[in-house]
Amino acid sequence: MDIYKVGIRPLLFSGLKVDPEQAHHQALQFLGVLDRRSNPLISWVHNQLARSCSFPHSALQQSLWGIEFANPIGLAAGFDKDGEVAGIWPTFGFGFAELGTVTLHAQPGNPSPRLFRLILDEAILNRMGFNNQGAAALADRLSQGIWANSVQPSGDQEAGPNEASSVQLQAKTCPIGINLGKSKITPLEAAAEDYLGSFRLLKPWGDYFVVNVSSPNTPGLRSLQAADQLDRILTVLQSENQAKKPLLVKIAPDLAWEDIEAILALAQAHQLAGIIATNTTISRDRLKTLRIEATGNLVTEEAGGISGVPLRDRSTEVIRFIYQQTQGTLPIIGVGGIFTADDAWAKILAGASLLQVYTGWIYEGPWMVQRILKGLVERLEARGLHHISEAVGLGDIGR
Repeated sequence: MDIYKVGIRPLLFSGLKVDPEQAHHQALQFLGVLDRRSNPLISWVHNQLARSCSFPHSALQQSLWGIEFANPIGLAAGFDKDGEVAGIWPTFGFGFAELGTVTLHAQPGNPSPRLFRLILDEAILNRMGFNNQGAAALADRLSQGIWANSVQPSGDQEAGPNEASSVQLQAKTCPIGINLGKSKITPLEAAAEDYLGSFRLLKPWGDYFVVNVSSPNTPGLRSLQAADQLDRILTVLQSENQAKKPLLVKIAPDLAWEDIEAILALAQAHQLAGIIATNTTISRDRLKTLRIEATGNLVTEEAGGISGVPLRDRSTEVIRFIYQQTQGTLPIIGVGGIFTADDAWAKILAGASLLQVYTGWIYEGPWMVQRILKGLVERLEARGLHHISEAVGLGDIGR
């Protein structure tokens, strides 16, 4: 029995009807206590969670961009924006975690309410607006090692184990990505310098970096996906990127195919490490939820991006398109609507080398990652495959 799905989630979502943003803050506070392991009882709870949520397996380990990943399931940006609990994520089985979105200037984000559960659709609508403490605060937190697993600056990484034989070894090899956004107060024409300022502050501390030009919640941000705008941002960042940190771009699911092709051409021209597909969608097609209870407004009248199940198929289509267009030469991190092993497997077959979850983890709970990882190994064995990399881009036949 999954106590989260049977008891905790119904209580939070429907019983107490806890505000989603308040629940998020409370979850971060709990995770902070858990991560500090300040007394024997907390340490015991931490260790029990680590044992029950993790699933180390050698078939799931891979090296990408010279970084060792214990497994392909990562936490997407948005949950731990300010790196408050950056060391806790291996405890829940994650193979990597992405902090942010962080901006050069600290900002409060959009007015509340700005986060809504669409329970009938197993989705979340958010218009947070990159609320965060700023790049300098994140750099300071990471530089002081305010997390359980210390980060090595300048890309010096502790070697990963040959065999994923223990939770402890997995925790030592949990790469950290940092997702960069544009500050709201920065004019669009100065976007490149804004991204550059954040990158300069944070480049010693991230294993990889993401240029986020696809959130629908900062005015005009998505216009930066246009080839001429994105070209300048990537030129400036790669000129600064002397350490050759892996640099990726995160794209929207709502782009036309020709626009994605233009971004792929830029990615290859600037020797980007990969693409994250995709961010939230502004589409409201086929939603079961008609009205937002907290505001009384029709969902079609509410601004923001939707994540979760409604995004699942479109993000997989985008992954497949990118993989086919680049013939598998540009690694993809797939994100959008992953709740089960079937969801994860579909994205891997479509061409994703790594995956990220957020909304699925909120709905499915702390044991979701373990269930997905076990399911991936079962599917590998059923196909006669020995390693997760062999499944990338195989297609949907015989899934």
